[in-house]
Amino acid sequence: MRLEPKSDVLWTQPDWLRQAAAWIQAELERQGIHRRGAIEQPHIRPWSTVLRVPTTDGDVYFKAVPPMLGHEAAITQQLARWRPDCMPQILAADLERGWMLMADGGTRLRIVVQSTRDITPWRDVLPLYAGLQIEMAGRVDELLALGAPDRRLAALPQQYEGLLNDADILRVGRTPGITAGEYRQLRDLAPRFADMCDELASCRIPESLHHGDFHDGNIFADRDRYLFFDWGDCCITHPLFSFRTVMVSNENSLGLAEDAPEHAQLRDAYLEPWTCCESRANLLSAFGLARHLWMVCTAMVWHRILVNLTVPLREQYAEPVPELLREFLIANAQFST
Repeated sequence: MRLEPKSDVLWTQPDWLRQAAAWIQAELERQGIHRRGAIEQPHIRPWSTVLRVPTTDGDVYFKAVPPMLGHEAAITQQLARWRPDCMPQILAADLERGWMLMADGGTRLRIVVQSTRDITPWRDVLPLYAGLQIEMAGRVDELLALGAPDRRLAALPQQYEGLLNDADILRVGRTPGITAGEYRQLRDLAPRFADMCDELASCRIPESLHHGDFHDGNIFADRDRYLFFDWGDCCITHPLFSFRTVMVSNENSLGLAEDAPEHAQLRDAYLEPWTCCESRANLLSAFGLARHLWMVCTAMVWHRILVNLTVPLREQYAEPVPELLREFLIANAQFST
């Protein structure tokens, strides 16, 4: 097994690696799949790791997450049962340990988009994803029972207050971090935040499954299908929050500005399936409102991860929460003066 330690996280510890390799081997043998080379570890983060396993049936991938993201295995496995058309094939799962063994998903959408400099594949991906969200709106209770974090609009104002109470993660007066003035603005915006949540909830768009990290590195093209990977950041909240990462993805991969016309085209492709719930005019209004809120939901994802890390690792990944809250302030500047 050719695995190179890169940090002191669990995933690089010899005992853990031996246990993972033994489980992988047992699951492959159970399914009559034969390994044909060394296991490699191409991905190591404090919150997950991925092992690549070459087999006679092609590469398969093992993923592990810590208890704070343990819902990922259960939700991914269930989504693969409900919607095998857009989910990876799950070969095995250990829900107690948060382990999964998955078939190869094909080519990352990022590779496709960057090679062609064309957003066209997103026009197929986004209606497919919206359709999944519409279907999952009817399974919210089941998803919550599987461990999906509850960030529905009614709960967000209290969760926002809880986030602001964690000065250690916000890093008030530190670098990276937010300034004391920004912290006061965030506090002052709490009533407005609650009002916006109420206003968005009044739209007839059902709360549903939000992927949380829906970028072109977590979407794979497999011949004529698109598969959605990496549900560790998912939660139950307003579904339109998902479009934030789509925009960031295309800003990073294609250099598109936030107000690029391509983003408006993709927004329209994403919203079209939702016309089963609301008029186009109301959908555009809800989308505009969601843009003032969605970065806070992402900040909450990061907060959940950071509070479970050791202090040195928190320092290493300290930037996202302050930056996301600063983005929230910029988006709502007219209300913070």
